[in-house]
Amino acid sequence: MLGIPFVLCTLVLVALGADATSRSCGDVRHAYAAKGFALAGAPQHEIAGEHLRVCSQGYTCCTLEMEERLSDQSKMDLQSLLEETSSTLRSTFTSRHKKFDEFFLELLDNSEKSLNDMFVRTYGKLYTHNSEIFEDLFSELKRYYTGGNVNLEEMLNDFWSRLLERVFQLLNSQYTFGDDYLECISKYADQLKPFGDAPHKLKAQVTRAFVAARTFVQGLMVGREVANRVSKVNISPACSKALTRLMYCPYCAGLPELRPCGNYCRNVLKGCLANQADLDPEWNLFIDAMLLVADRLEGPFNIEAVMEPLDVKISEAIMTLQDNSMQVSAKVTPPCLHPSLQHHPTSTHRYNHHPVIDIKEKLKKAKRFWSALPEDMCTQERVSTPPESEQCWNSHTKGRYFPEVVKDGLTSQLSNPEVEVDITRPDTFIRQQIMALRVMTNKLRSAYNGNDILFPDSSE
Repeated sequence: MLGIPFVLCTLVLVALGADATSRSCGDVRHAYAAKGFALAGAPQHEIAGEHLRVCSQGYTCCTLEMEERLSDQSKMDLQSLLEETSSTLRSTFTSRHKKFDEFFLELLDNSEKSLNDMFVRTYGKLYTHNSEIFEDLFSELKRYYTGGNVNLEEMLNDFWSRLLERVFQLLNSQYTFGDDYLECISKYADQLKPFGDAPHKLKAQVTRAFVAARTFVQGLMVGREVANRVSKVNISPACSKALTRLMYCPYCAGLPELRPCGNYCRNVLKGCLANQADLDPEWNLFIDAMLLVADRLEGPFNIEAVMEPLDVKISEAIMTLQDNSMQVSAKVTPPCLHPSLQHHPTSTHRYNHHPVIDIKEKLKKAKRFWSALPEDMCTQERVSTPPESEQCWNSHTKGRYFPEVVKDGLTSQLSNPEVEVDITRPDTFIRQQIMALRVMTNKLRSAYNGNDILFPDSSE
């Protein structure tokens, strides 16, 4: 008779998960609480795990509610890890965009101020009474650079036509000219070359430099936007399961301190970030095109070399007209009358530190960023162990991880042992970013050749 109560007592203890073989869940409770979760309902000892949906259904330290909470936590962990790993890249584009933009607008302002100071000294009231021609030139250049719909060639032609009409009137102040006559002079300007070669040379230099600068700053903006958008990950149900297994099934197995094996981590993240990796080919072409335009901005399309002596070049063009005014008047009169300006001083210019050199170094480091993400994230010591380690979580226990690491990108995930990835359905959001990069790369290549492409802004 004494045996029956003893057997019943043993059954009750087993049912409560407190038999002699049941391990303590103290470490798990401690780690779980450290994540900010309440311990109500968290087992003191291992319990049967048939209720679990992701982790092993053997003896466990997790209830279903704990598994669900840890699953949500694993998604947040991946997102914060991705944001942390990409933060340098994202801040590079943000800070360099700001720096280049400030540099360029300051250069424009300095150039306008320099021209104004020099022309006031040189031409006095003749300039101040006609200064709106120059103000319009600079405001249109600024409008073009900041994304306005300005045809640079037409705008510069218009500037030289207006300047010719004004200066011609001042040089021939004893006559009164009708609008028709002045328009006629402008029409023959290409043949007459009243300003010498200055309009043609400046048009080519200003157009190439401004197209390159505007396209480059747009490229920095597109790089920033794409990096910010792609750093937000769309986690599929299959990825969510794999992440839970990777990061938190060790908790349920009573091994909360055990980090995942390195190659196990790589396979899970290559599966979860397969679409990000597919951005890399287009991203690398974009970075290469940015570097090409940066070379142009340092060399033949150098904006400082164009803008800083602008006042001198325009003043020299006015001097050329003054020197040739008699011949110009004589040539103009048949198809369609003489008089004085002053000495022309040299202008002093200061060269700023060109920010493009600094940007180039940063851009070079940004290549192959997206396909390297799983590697960069998994090599962090707190995330996983070195690949050769045997003291790590291999998806079901403590031990070595044997499967091969899959290659990068969506199509390679067909053989991923850890994450089921539907390779027939690329992420449409990532495809949109690939298209934005492709459009920008075409604009950059065109700017490299000195041409402008008026695509709608890819950031819109």
